[in-house]
Amino acid sequence: MASKPEYGVDDESFIAAGKVEGIRQLVEDFYQQMDTQANAKVIRAMHKDDQSESIDKLTRFLCGWLGGPKLFSDKYGPIRIPKAHAHLDIGYAERDAWLYCMEQAISKQPYEQDFKQYLLAQLAVPAERSRNR
Repeated sequence: MASKPEYGVDDESFIAAGKVEGIRQLVEDFYQQMDTQANAKVIRAMHKDDQSESIDKLTRFLCGWLGGPKLFSDKYGPIRIPKAHAHLDIGYAERDAWLYCMEQAISKQPYEQDFKQYLLAQLAVPAERSRNR
């Protein structure tokens, strides 16, 4: 009998998320939610019309953050979440809209239910670190 994955240990979360391909799909679904959810208009306005760079950055960040390869720092350098978002006006409503879009995107993924819950709870940490007011 296979043992249950220990999310947050080694690359277990990266694997549970479907590795690079699965994370890329999550991020694409996340930005699709940002484009369509009424409560996300304010955070959508913070992004360029062409979201390809944002998709690339978030995919690369999540790969390393979930225990996979450090693709973000390989291409963009060190990860500095607060500094990277300092130019944006991010309060509780913006943080919550971001998390809502991520929750909707996570719900579309073929992840195990316990991983979906784990992932959303963990994503609240960088979302909060991005808040600057």
